[in-house]
Amino acid sequence: MKALSKEKISMLKRAAYVAFPHSLPILAGYGFLGLAYGICMSVNGLSPWYTFFMCWLVYGGSTQIVGVSLLTAAFDPLNAFIITFVLCARHIFYGISMLEKYKNLGLKKIYMIFGMVDETFAINYSAEPPKDVDRGWFMFFVTIFNQVYWVIGSTLGAVLGTLINFSTEGIEFVMTSMFVVIFMEQWKKDKSHLSAYLGLAISAVCLAVFGADNFIIPSMIGIFLSLTLSKKYLERKVGDENDL
Repeated sequence: MKALSKEKISMLKRAAYVAFPHSLPILAGYGFLGLAYGICMSVNGLSPWYTFFMCWLVYGGSTQIVGVSLLTAAFDPLNAFIITFVLCARHIFYGISMLEKYKNLGLKKIYMIFGMVDETFAINYSAEPPKDVDRGWFMFFVTIFNQVYWVIGSTLGAVLGTLINFSTEGIEFVMTSMFVVIFMEQWKKDKSHLSAYLGLAISAVCLAVFGADNFIIPSMIGIFLSLTLSKKYLERKVGDENDL
């Protein structure tokens, strides 16, 4: 295999050095959420090794947290597929947004597509590295740094979970807390709350119609379809409100 030149090594070091500070906020968040996820895996009878490989091979954030109940419930591949697809459907739009940025990046693009979770997308889409930094390698290192944080936090939580002797009942609420925080941050950032109102209304209707045990999948499908069909209208309304 051809050895890397000094210039190539220097370029990689520079890209990693610049990418690292951009990933530090993710380290703080993934440290806590990963810890809670690992403990959830452990107290549900799944080994730290299972957690470790799940984080490397699945790496789905909220999907992995939901996966705890899917792995410990009765075998239902269709339900697992629907939940996973709906939870990750937003990544379709992430991918479309990154088509130009990921163009002509070679084989590393394959891993970057796999590792494009919410937080990594947010950084790679908006960050502007210095002109002397290769943007492709910058995005690559942001992606791998974030996944490493998740792997370390989750595996550590799984190991600690094997040592816990007190009740961990309710720790699954970390997923609910995470989504509440994301919702609040999005609410504070956006001037228009039309999409949020739409999501809340559809969820409330599905809860009333399908009940607490069965409303999640219909709600997510309804939200996805309604936002897709009303995309142009919502964009126009948001533009009008932002001009006020």
